[in-house]
Amino acid sequence: GGTVTVRQCTEKGKYVILRGVPIYEDGSIKLVMTVVRDITVINELERELDQSKRLAEQYKSQLSELKGPRGYVAQSPEFQAAVALAHKVADVDSTVLILGESGTGKEILAQEVHDKSRRWNQPFLKVNCGAIPETLLESELFGYDSGAFTGAKKGGHAGLFETASKGTLFLDEIGDMPLHLHVKLLRVLQERTVTRLGSTKAIPVDTRVIAATNQDLEDMVREKRFREDLYYRLNIVTIKAPPLRERKSDIPGLVAFFTEKLNRKY
Repeated sequence: GGTVTVRQCTEKGKYVILRGVPIYEDGSIKLVMTVVRDITVINELERELDQSKRLAEQYKSQLSELKGPRGYVAQSPEFQAAVALAHKVADVDSTVLILGESGTGKEILAQEVHDKSRRWNQPFLKVNCGAIPETLLESELFGYDSGAFTGAKKGGHAGLFETASKGTLFLDEIGDMPLHLHVKLLRVLQERTVTRLGSTKAIPVDTRVIAATNQDLEDMVREKRFREDLYYRLNIVTIKAPPLRERKSDIPGLVAFFTEKLNRKY
């Protein structure tokens, strides 16, 4: 004798909501009016929404596991191997050469070497050897004494090797370093001393060097565009940063990482 609402699945697999309303005449039920509403599409949308929520939670959980301390994604065996080697070599002070195409994360691997080393609380300085004009690179790296050249600061200027002493100096795009600076860099690596421009005094430095390039240094050595002795001095331990096309299993994690980052920003 009252209104009833039920959910039902038809023989054809459609979900409907049935609402039966009794119609009275002379105190008794004359007929029942039934309203039928198809909710198949709504059910499908709810199911898809639940699935999307579960997937989002799954990606969020995976992302928290994949993120390194500096917020990188390393799910693929290829990139995990590179990170593992960076952590392994961090325990010693060997010079490290990181090879890889532009944008493959060479700086991240260099930072990992520094962060996992005993130098983690000391400076981590980086310089792009191809971005600084050739005339300034020498003074930036090795420093200069007062009066070394026109415009030199009174009292001189400590170079990056001195400033990064006890820490790490990351020489990015080492293949672009001018040839005439190779000898000076080689001397620093061999003797652990640096001589400022305009000076003859050797200053002891305890700076770990990590170099990186997207060029083929072996070809450059054969073509006499890179000193062979410097190449072998830098190439103590080599870490290869794989391009994304060789670590495709990282793509879902990267999508989730950048989506989260952009969502926070916007």
